Amino acid sequence: MIVLTSASPPPPVARAPLPPPLPAARGTVRAQVRAAVWHGRFVLAAACLGLAAACAVRALSPPPPATTPVVVLAHDVPAGTALTAHDLVLVDVPVGTAPGGAFRAPDDALGQVPAVDLPARLPLTPSVLADAQLAGPDGTVVVAVRLDDPAVAALLAPGLHLDLVAARLEGGPGETVARRALVRSAPGVAPEGGGLLGAPAVDVAAPVLVAVTPQEAVRIAEASVSSRLVAVVVR
Repeated sequence: MIVLTSASPPPPVARAPLPPPLPAARGTVRAQVRAAVWHGRFVLAAACLGLAAACAVRALSPPPPATTPVVVLAHDVPAGTALTAHDLVLVDVPVGTAPGGAFRAPDDALGQVPAVDLPARLPLTPSVLADAQLAGPDGTVVVAVRLDDPAVAALLAPGLHLDLVAARLEGGPGETVARRALVRSAPGVAPEGGGLLGAPAVDVAAPVLVAVTPQEAVRIAEASVSSRLVAVVVR
């Protein structure tokens, strides 16, 4: 007799472990740049067009006109007023519009005196100015003084300040007729006659031009009739 029995299950089969998952593949740097350019292609195209338009406008624009510096008045200046640095401004104007003979530097016009009332922004030329040698500061007048010692007069340079003292011919105390009179430059005057070897005679020296107040000018005129005028250089 044959007895059947259930077969025993086969032993389990050992499985090899699964490999770890592969890391996500990343594109190369070049591929990333190309992708970024592709996504921003419209912005890049607009920037290139703007740059091209700016270059075209600059290339087609005419060059700026050539200019030259000209001295103009900063404000209205009345006639007879000596010009100072506060009155003058240096501006650049097109070459074709600059008047002939216009001053190119403020120093060229300092001390000059307008012959007529001048408006602001007017370019300055010698034709609108008077002879500044015979003008003094505001509030003064220029008078000619013949000093008692012509040799002293020849030593006085423009810009010095003098006290003018009147000494009476008959003697007695002197009187100061002007204080801090400003010596002005005088036009060249040829002396009459001559001294030794053609040198100018000392006693025919030209008078000294000084800027004084109107009241001092009257006192100088009165003193010159009956007194000798002596100059004292002061600071």
